[in-house]
Amino acid sequence: MERSAGKELALPPLQDWGEETEDGAVYSVSLRRQRSQRRSPGEGPGGSQTPTPAADTFLHYRTSKVRALRAARLERLVSELVSGDREQDPGFVPAFLATHRAFVPTARVLEYLLPPPPPPPPPSRVENKKTEGQDLSFNKNLRAVVSVLGSWLRDHPQDFCDPPTHPDLGSVRLFLGWAAPGSAEAREAEKLLEDFSEEPEGKQQEEELLVTWAGPPRAQSPRPDSPEGFMEEEEGPRREGPELLDFSVGEVAEQLTLMDVELFSRVRSCECLGSVWSQRDRPGASGVAPTVRATVAQFNAVTGCVLGSVLGAPGLAAAQRAQRIEKWIRIAQCCRELQNFSSLRAILSALQSNPIYRLKRSWGAVSREPLSTFRKLSQIFSDENNHLSSREILSQEEATEGTQQEDNPPGSLPSQKLPPGPVPYLGTFLTDLVMLDTALPDMLEGDLINFEKRRKEWEILAHIQQLQRRCRSYSLSPHPPVLAALRAQRQLSEEQSYRVSRVIEPPAASCPTSPRVQRRISLTKRLSAKLSREKNSSPGSSPGDPSSPTSSLSPGSPPSSPRSEDRHLGPPASPGPQGPSSKLPLGPDLSLTSPRIPLPGQQSSEARVIRISIDNNHGNLYRSILLTSQDKTPSVVQRALQKHNVSQPWARDYQLFQVLPGDRELLIPDNANVFYAMSPAVPGDFVLRQKEGTRHTPSASTS
Repeated sequence: MERSAGKELALPPLQDWGEETEDGAVYSVSLRRQRSQRRSPGEGPGGSQTPTPAADTFLHYRTSKVRALRAARLERLVSELVSGDREQDPGFVPAFLATHRAFVPTARVLEYLLPPPPPPPPPSRVENKKTEGQDLSFNKNLRAVVSVLGSWLRDHPQDFCDPPTHPDLGSVRLFLGWAAPGSAEAREAEKLLEDFSEEPEGKQQEEELLVTWAGPPRAQSPRPDSPEGFMEEEEGPRREGPELLDFSVGEVAEQLTLMDVELFSRVRSCECLGSVWSQRDRPGASGVAPTVRATVAQFNAVTGCVLGSVLGAPGLAAAQRAQRIEKWIRIAQCCRELQNFSSLRAILSALQSNPIYRLKRSWGAVSREPLSTFRKLSQIFSDENNHLSSREILSQEEATEGTQQEDNPPGSLPSQKLPPGPVPYLGTFLTDLVMLDTALPDMLEGDLINFEKRRKEWEILAHIQQLQRRCRSYSLSPHPPVLAALRAQRQLSEEQSYRVSRVIEPPAASCPTSPRVQRRISLTKRLSAKLSREKNSSPGSSPGDPSSPTSSLSPGSPPSSPRSEDRHLGPPASPGPQGPSSKLPLGPDLSLTSPRIPLPGQQSSEARVIRISIDNNHGNLYRSILLTSQDKTPSVVQRALQKHNVSQPWARDYQLFQVLPGDRELLIPDNANVFYAMSPAVPGDFVLRQKEGTRHTPSASTS
């Protein structure tokens, strides 16, 4: 195709063309439009030019077909690692290596990937052409396998850690020993084995480092049975040395950023996968996702510091407490300037929690300027726009990096130094990944692995890794006195926070002087927004971020009132969503009748994500399920019990209630279509209760 340079059409570089099926595998097909060399009609031999008008200059384009594997069996996926065209599909290998643990163990991949040693050469030196061709093909295949293993060992070394003998790493070492002796890949495998052999010592050092940053487990204050008891405790012995808020705003913000950078840089991206992170509450899963848990613990510690410092002195006057609130707002603003969105969100979550938010006299004494700053900072994580502001800020940072890379070719000096960071709010990515795991199936019809789902997950994991690289540019030094004050800061439990808040200001009907911030929107709106963006985005764009329910292990789950009083503001959305504990059963309207993967946006009008808890006096723990327009009450109840790992068959003995504003509930009839029986105007939160006269003792499944 030829177009005049002055009349070039604005055509997209990549256009979806459809799908192809080959040997049971499903490929997406796109047409890529690429510009070829610039040529004029009067161009002579050897590139010499004869004078021609500018209008006669033409741009030549060529259109090529691009295929990307969307679904296949495991054998075909592993074969694609070796034989796939990396120029056409450069994202396949990194996406597979980063996400394979979600659907297949490392040992199984190696069974298909590692070829057996070649047979010994024949005694005769006479070889026919066929044997030579087989040797060339075999050697080419070996080089591809060695290349894949090199990337795997370098980028995901923990996949091979299986103490005490590390059998998977042993298989790799054995293969590299005869396929690529002395190569960089073989040396990488040997070094990794040495590192794993020293793992106990290294693990201890890592734990010591985490204690240095996040501090040892804080002993929570004993529960005050009365206001007088709490006041007596306040008058007891105090820690020697300055308190946390005695330090300057900049000092506190910098040390918070230092801790967040260290912990975020250590996050293993594979631990953020929805299928991994959502298993953290299962029995025996205390060791799941340790690097993410460390980040969560730090987030909760910062939230606890704010609560403890603001509420920890009930005898303060409203003006004095307002000064503490103002200082935390200034610390939050300084975190924003340092591009530390993790501690920024933690501080805002604490200030927006009910125990602090309901203190109308204290908020009434806050000066106008910090109050305005607080409102502006809160908009960054507004749930009404699905954290759109924070996403736009991160996108602007990436655009700045990309522009500078274009302006500075490889080998040239940078024109200006990029600012450090940002340190993201990790919950944004955790919610994205859990929602993807909830909304998209793992398997398609014909026992095909849905690799399109893994590509979407890889887009988010790649984003995390890119931000981790940017965090290396921070240059901050630890300040031991501030770190000591952070670790020593008094912590209040959820129950204590509420009790102390009521001691400071008894319950009132309303809080007119508290700052008004956006309320949390329903999970359904977030999912719909996410799916809509995916449907309308380009093939390389990243999915959005519908938030998900809170959990006891999530950062951004600040203590909120266990009572129904003062519920004028819901707690901020949790960054560590409580995802599914078992695979999502598709409803009839989402079942697949062909290998084609449906666009997620086609599901939003007939499905929504809801949260369901069980009223069993064991905490308010929500689980997410996908509700379709075909789901009746019994199936919803059964799936909710499965998600809560309740292994008993008494689904008929439970009633389903939708939680409504004002402490009201809507009973869903036993055989109703839940999708149409529920109220669509309120968040999709439900609770299961056993019917009167059918009380059982639920037993948690150990699977």
